[in-house]
Amino acid sequence: MHQRYLLELSYKGTAYNGWQVQKNTDNTIQRVVYEKLSVLLRQQILVTASGRTDAGVHAKQNFAHFDYDQELPPGFLRRLNFLLPVDVAGRNIFSVPENFNARFDAISRMYEYLICYDKNPLLTDFSSYYPYPELSAEKLNEAAALILKQTDFAAFSKKRTQVKTTICHIESATWELDASQNMLRFRITANRFLRGMVRAIVATSIRYARNKLTLEQLIQLLESRQPHKTDFSAPAQGLTLVSVNYKPGIMTKL
Repeated sequence: MHQRYLLELSYKGTAYNGWQVQKNTDNTIQRVVYEKLSVLLRQQILVTASGRTDAGVHAKQNFAHFDYDQELPPGFLRRLNFLLPVDVAGRNIFSVPENFNARFDAISRMYEYLICYDKNPLLTDFSSYYPYPELSAEKLNEAAALILKQTDFAAFSKKRTQVKTTICHIESATWELDASQNMLRFRITANRFLRGMVRAIVATSIRYARNKLTLEQLIQLLESRQPHKTDFSAPAQGLTLVSVNYKPGIMTKL
């Protein structure tokens, strides 16, 4: 009888083509994680993540479940981190019920997008450099307030996305200025996100803040429910999956 485990991960996505294993590239975080787990546990290990981050996107916290038919070896996390590359880390390991699914049992996810007004080499990989006049946080939050009212995000869905529904329930969406680092921080929490959705929200909100879209045009765009109607141009490096939440009591830390 196998046991299901849940691995908490952090990673810097700069050098990878996203989380998901793909036919045309081996350079994915999922491949790295399952290969190193397979070496450590001496059998083929398949992993399923809570979220499939895109190429260049980071994760402060992501989770992946896997099955193994024995107890984990002593010093499991330390030994796994020794095998993993420097830009991927195992943070914690949990025991979960046999029918637990890291993706479908997640009740909410929070993403953060950073826009940096100063050219800062220490933040280059984790923020989007914006060498233009400062954006109005007030106007950005006007756009966020409109997004909060939406439930159907088809306009923020890429054309070839294979999803059964474009309905997402947004819990919060706010922009704030971090004056100490001269940057804008956007945080959004929802039960689920479509592929590229957060970057599309960011880029479209910036267009509105720069008066490239009127309020009426923004509302019309949001309510269009037509795939790929929004701007998807926000650079990937500014986006980080910050946290994933599950129902309390479902995970037992090992």
